[in-house]
Amino acid sequence: MPALPPELASLLLAFQPLFSQRVWHYAGLLLLGAILSPGKRTVSSALRVMGLSTWRHFQNYHRVLNRAVWSSRHASFILLRMLLATFAPRGPLVLGLDDTIERRWGAKIRARGIYRDPVRSSDSHFVKTSGLRWLSLMLLVNIPWAGRVWALPFLTALAPSERYWQKQGRNPKLLTDWARQLPLQVQRWFPTRPLVVVADGAFASLQLLSRWAKRGRPIVCVTRLRLDARLFRPAPPRKAGAMGRPRLVGTRLPSLQQVLTHRHTVWQRWKVQNWYGEGQRLVEVASATAVWYHTGLPPVPIRWVLVRDPKGKFETRALLCTQLDQQPRQILQWFLWRWQVEVTFQEVRAHLGVETQRQWSDLAIQRTTPVLLGLFSIITLLAHKLAQGTNLPVRQAAWYSKTRPTFSDAIAVVRQQLWHPTNFFTSGSEPHVIKIPSALFAGLCQVACYAA
Repeated sequence: MPALPPELASLLLAFQPLFSQRVWHYAGLLLLGAILSPGKRTVSSALRVMGLSTWRHFQNYHRVLNRAVWSSRHASFILLRMLLATFAPRGPLVLGLDDTIERRWGAKIRARGIYRDPVRSSDSHFVKTSGLRWLSLMLLVNIPWAGRVWALPFLTALAPSERYWQKQGRNPKLLTDWARQLPLQVQRWFPTRPLVVVADGAFASLQLLSRWAKRGRPIVCVTRLRLDARLFRPAPPRKAGAMGRPRLVGTRLPSLQQVLTHRHTVWQRWKVQNWYGEGQRLVEVASATAVWYHTGLPPVPIRWVLVRDPKGKFETRALLCTQLDQQPRQILQWFLWRWQVEVTFQEVRAHLGVETQRQWSDLAIQRTTPVLLGLFSIITLLAHKLAQGTNLPVRQAAWYSKTRPTFSDAIAVVRQQLWHPTNFFTSGSEPHVIKIPSALFAGLCQVACYAA
């Protein structure tokens, strides 16, 4: 087992109060094993990389996930508190919200459902997949040594399918219901920090946006808007002595589709930096305020932003923000940050083994995937600790040149630090030879030979 480096101990030991002393011994080893394991992130792979493949009481490590008493919500609070102290000590909290499908099969997975596969589907081709649907809330912050914004997961909830709720004899809990609750939990944790939630068009719901906007401390939302959305002017002041219900909205405004094609629409040309990771892009922007309303649903005052390419290389995007006095340039910048959420989902699949775990009990399923997503943020914190005062090494190749570290570089430098032979010594006869324990050497050979 590698010793915990002193510079990383304070970060990992912050989670120790969640567990009893006995359980923390097993949980800490699993955490280090999940960082060091290549390929699958099963309990057995973590035990092998930690040199515990011959340990007879291996079931104690499984019980950390399927039986031990500890709060994953409290773990999310500890993780978010460390992220804010490190990357965003002041200012608004910009949060990315999105769902992802963990492709899993098996009759024992009760929360499994059939969903549209967003990766394999297209506008003309519909592909279904079996799995678990997770809704993740991520902190969008600039990482100094990476030179860009990363999406750091800290709170993830399982959103079961409608079939699951029917089997339980309960009314289905919609994805927008889960989406409403997660930011409210963050607001209870940090009541003095303004919240900005950046999401895709699936969360452009009048019920959801109105509940966030009508709170005593409104939650600002930035998301996509349909071009055919019904937009109105604000309701006029009610006249004295008027009878009947008060008006909710004023007169109808042209739709964004009409604004897009109208020749009198005023467009501003901006140069946007880091357009979906493609560098600088010239765009045309139009913006105004309106009230989004549909019959039978609550009205929501919004600022809409219409973005188009003067050269026609990408489709027009319509955005909305529930904060009317927000600048359109800031709204567009926040929305571009949302792309980092998809990057994070891809990174955790490629480097942290999401979809490779094999948990079957309900409690273990509810804990394993959120832990692996949170591990992305923990590794970022550890790499930031190691990068203070220096630059992270960047892996280069003749066919792939990059100037800034990515997550693969971050996890590599953390693994290197965990494997660092602090108690090793050089040979007396050959100074360039380093002697290491045979057990560690055998473990490293197994990791290299059995790497996926």
